[in-house]
Amino acid sequence: MATQPPPSVVVVGSYVQDLTWRCATFPIAGQTTIGTFTTGPGGKGSNQAIAAGRAGADTLFVGAVGTDAFAAVAEAFYRENGIAARFVPKPRHATGTAAILVNDEGQNEIVVALGANGVLARADLPPALFAGAKVVVTQLETSLAAAAHALRSGRRAGAITVLNPAPMRTDFDPALLKLADILIPNETEFVALVNQLASAANSADSIYTEAQLAAEPPARTHARARELGVPTVIVTLGKRGCLLSQANGYSLIAGHRVKAVDTTGAGDAFVGGFAAGLVEHAGDVAAAARLGQAVAALSVTKPGTAPAMPWRREVLKFLKTRA
Repeated sequence: MATQPPPSVVVVGSYVQDLTWRCATFPIAGQTTIGTFTTGPGGKGSNQAIAAGRAGADTLFVGAVGTDAFAAVAEAFYRENGIAARFVPKPRHATGTAAILVNDEGQNEIVVALGANGVLARADLPPALFAGAKVVVTQLETSLAAAAHALRSGRRAGAITVLNPAPMRTDFDPALLKLADILIPNETEFVALVNQLASAANSADSIYTEAQLAAEPPARTHARARELGVPTVIVTLGKRGCLLSQANGYSLIAGHRVKAVDTTGAGDAFVGGFAAGLVEHAGDVAAAARLGQAVAALSVTKPGTAPAMPWRREVLKFLKTRA
């Protein structure tokens, strides 16, 4: 029997069962709104792994789950998609869940209960999981110790390490940045990182805001990105695309105009598509980002998170129409 090649992309992160309510407008405090309900697989790490796998990369997802019905849903979903997964059981904890509200404009509000994800441990991530990997991706929806260990393990294995600092946390350790070759924050996360580092340095600069980020010249955003100390920083800017910042300069990569049905998981789609692009384009960051943009654009045209991630054939067809 032929030996299975090691996965090109290893994603260490969260599996979360999405519990989604759709309504015309978000309810205000004290208000009850009638809507519709669906449930399905999600979680930042899992979404990114599904996006990478469907985009064409041999992918392994590693995460923690409880020993409940949602864990069985997770395992079945990965089997159906033909993507490798290692689910670490945590019997004393529930599988992670997310309460998601989506309005008629496709915008979302989310509350996540980490459950088993929060106790993913270094012991759950042996070196063999990373052997042969070209790209290792992690986020902040598991324990920070596990995220740091995943990045260190990726470095030891000779892989490109990618940190998506989402969701940004008050207990975030800036030392994680030193373990990342590529950092991919969205606008909210980028602003939080800049402010956290300014605070740590006792800087007298005023608080940086998302409004400032939206209004400032790209060169200024690039300068702020350089201060984070990560070789490559990609700030995702929603409809505006993304800013790619490296030591030798920056570039803007445009987004795609599509009709958004549900923007939940768009950032995860970008990260997963980007990881697949790094493998496909032999480390070409700009080419990988363009693939990530296409995956993200297609993901918002369908409801849900992981189930909305596009397959490679869809991405290639989409890119042909946008050439």
